[in-house]
Amino acid sequence: MATITERTDKDGKPRYKAEVRLKGYPAQTATFKRKTDANKWIQDTESAIREGRHFKTAEAKKHTFADMVDRYIKAQLPSYNEKEQAERKSKLLWWKDKLGVYLLSDITPPLIVECRDSLGEVRSPATVVRYMAALSHAFTIAVNEWQWLHENPAKKVKKPTEPDGRVRFLDDDERQRLLVACKESSSDWLYMCVILALSTGMRQAELMGLKWQDVNLKDGFLILHKTKNGTKRRVPLSGLGLSLLQEHAKVRRLDTPLLFPSERNPQKPIALRSAFDYALQRAEVENFHWHDLRHCTASYLAMDGASLAEIAEILGHKTLQMVKRYSHLSDGHVSNVVASMNAKIFGGV
Repeated sequence: MATITERTDKDGKPRYKAEVRLKGYPAQTATFKRKTDANKWIQDTESAIREGRHFKTAEAKKHTFADMVDRYIKAQLPSYNEKEQAERKSKLLWWKDKLGVYLLSDITPPLIVECRDSLGEVRSPATVVRYMAALSHAFTIAVNEWQWLHENPAKKVKKPTEPDGRVRFLDDDERQRLLVACKESSSDWLYMCVILALSTGMRQAELMGLKWQDVNLKDGFLILHKTKNGTKRRVPLSGLGLSLLQEHAKVRRLDTPLLFPSERNPQKPIALRSAFDYALQRAEVENFHWHDLRHCTASYLAMDGASLAEIAEILGHKTLQMVKRYSHLSDGHVSNVVASMNAKIFGGV
């Protein structure tokens, strides 16, 4: 039921109070200068209530963009590892600086586009995509879990086109030279950490954040509780990496839960950057970074016949998009699968 009541304000001008009452919902009212506006509001409000949109819009008028960012940082970020928390927080605070004063109901795709374009003037397309991903996830949580919004406005904004992902992996000779240099390093743990990175595909932050309580040497696996995408991951251990960890466990420190603690501060992980860079220099391996060890793992798996789904599971990716860059390395395996299928259905013809 809807009604319009005409009133006269103190200046003698007419005002129209519109009221919408639907069974099971609280009454909604608004005042307008024109009766036609009041009628339109009634029609729009009744439709929105029946479609479940009205009260979400009302919530969006109660909260600012800054409120959303603050709640997201407090409620969602703790599920990620420290490095990912810091990276996501810095991106969200950038958006908060640009949009914080706006009500969520006033955040529109054109407004986001304006910010995207300004960021694109000083950052690479890949970086802009990361900033937009952080923004979109915050909106998604606000829509699905908090019901502060009816829809995610960031989903309507086009992301910049990223260049093809970097794939730099060590060939057999480079790998051998680097491992020798790591073994000869003054750092006692560099060789072991590089072996573990190559054999498991763990990110550097995941590896450095390992605690003994998360390692099962008997059954050969470890559990990563806080990863980049916020989910737990079981990482199998075998071969040389497992053997090195078993030896390492015999002399573990008692003043820290970390596998690889810093000498200066046992509650913080050791820093291996200088030792790793020097090992690369001695091994004459160029254009290579620690994160490329993860690319090595994925590349070796692809060349050994692992499917993209298997690689994604091992690396901890939620979708296949990130591992498609390795697909060309498994062309031989794909060809063998096709040949096997043809032989079975067509015989030796």
